[in-house]
Amino acid sequence: MKTDEIIEKIRQTESPLKRQLLMVALITNLLIEKGKEAPIVIGGCALSYYSREVYFTADIDLAYADREALDDVLNSIGFAKKGRYWINENLKIAVEVTASILIDEESPIEVVELDEDLQCMIIGIEDLLIDRLNACKYWKSEIDCEMVELLLKRYNKELDWDYIEKKATRPENNTMSELLEFRKRIEK
Repeated sequence: MKTDEIIEKIRQTESPLKRQLLMVALITNLLIEKGKEAPIVIGGCALSYYSREVYFTADIDLAYADREALDDVLNSIGFAKKGRYWINENLKIAVEVTASILIDEESPIEVVELDEDLQCMIIGIEDLLIDRLNACKYWKSEIDCEMVELLLKRYNKELDWDYIEKKATRPENNTMSELLEFRKRIEK
């Protein structure tokens, strides 16, 4: 699919999440054409995907190391830099590059197939859970506490618990007791 066709598809798509994921797929295609790696959706947009749009965010958070290549791609498809965001006024889509890379090389990634030749990469549910568990514990974010519970209920049987427990016990997270409390609560 050509860039113009994907942009038109984004314009015609009603679901805010699907619009965001299609935009990431377009960015991914353009970066791959330049011989670069795909960006990874993180943060609220990833949470919107895994929560099946129970949670919604207005912007797309990406992890990407080669900022120059990403900046060139965003410029080429009508985005303009405004503060920490890249904004496409015509499509009403905002992108923020909040991380250079994911923390670990072994971090699981979800590949989402959107359409013929359109896909994007999303942070694995396990790392997203740890991220939200940290926000719940350290920022006292009620919405993140609710999202941890929702995600654990929805994905409990599919999760790589060894990986999650390993991450929860790391000093930078130190969320094992909170994780156990959530597990106990959802298993009742």
